[in-house]
Amino acid sequence: TIKKVVREPGERAKVAVESYDDRIDPVGACVGMKGSRIHAIVRELQNENIDVINYTENLELYIQRALSPAKIVSIKIDKENGRVAVFLKPDQVSLAIGKGGLNIKLASRLVGMEIDVFRETDGTAAEEDVDLDEFGDEVESWVIDELKRIGLDTAKSVLSLNKEELVRRTDLEEETIEQVLNVLKKEFEQQQQ
Repeated sequence: TIKKVVREPGERAKVAVESYDDRIDPVGACVGMKGSRIHAIVRELQNENIDVINYTENLELYIQRALSPAKIVSIKIDKENGRVAVFLKPDQVSLAIGKGGLNIKLASRLVGMEIDVFRETDGTAAEEDVDLDEFGDEVESWVIDELKRIGLDTAKSVLSLNKEELVRRTDLEEETIEQVLNVLKKEFEQQQQ
């Protein structure tokens, strides 16, 4: 049975499935032998990526599956505000967020809660990334605080989301987001020179 489908047409879809018969693997049944069933659908949708995940009532496990292929370290669920804080190792953050924020956007819609991604750090700085606090001279502190509220604490984590997704997730104006993105992009251009 298909429990829920979320998609960004032409880009990606996530489908949650479950089986009423314990002997049947619902994901395997949908994907088919060597992907035969799913490939036919993918071709029909002009090569749109389709993630088929096993539905579960266990919210934590459901969130983990929705964010795959990223491996999650820990999860904090705030049911009252409909938000989830997900902690991952730095190398898993971009996988969880996906290209242009697509993976996290679809995962949020699939589980029906806003998912915020945080880097689990062990004290070592991520390679060639810059902490948002370093931009205190160019970016106002309340703007930095608002970005940190949704789990974006480094320049690369902010740049991994597109402008529309940043506007949607924060209480910031589009113009403010544009200014922040310009400041952060300049920093990396200087680093590369």
